Amino acid sequence: MTDKQKFAFDKRNFILIAIGMILVILGFILMTGPSSSEKLFQPDIFSARRIKVAPMVCLFGYLMIIVAILCKPKDKDNKK
Repeated sequence: MTDKQKFAFDKRNFILIAIGMILVILGFILMTGPSSSEKLFQPDIFSARRIKVAPMVCLFGYLMIIVAILCKPKDKDNKK
């Protein structure tokens, strides 16, 4: 008999965590753009992409990571 180690996460948890991390990284990339200075004003700093879309993408990514951590792995061994 070989006893498998019991891990807290299974493959599904790791996939969900990876998707959440990709969403967070994508959200931060969406927030980037030209910056304003004292001499040059860039109206792009107030664009909907940087103020509304990117933070929502980050929020969904963080929520997906939390769900992935809290999601209970499926039990393959129901034998006693």
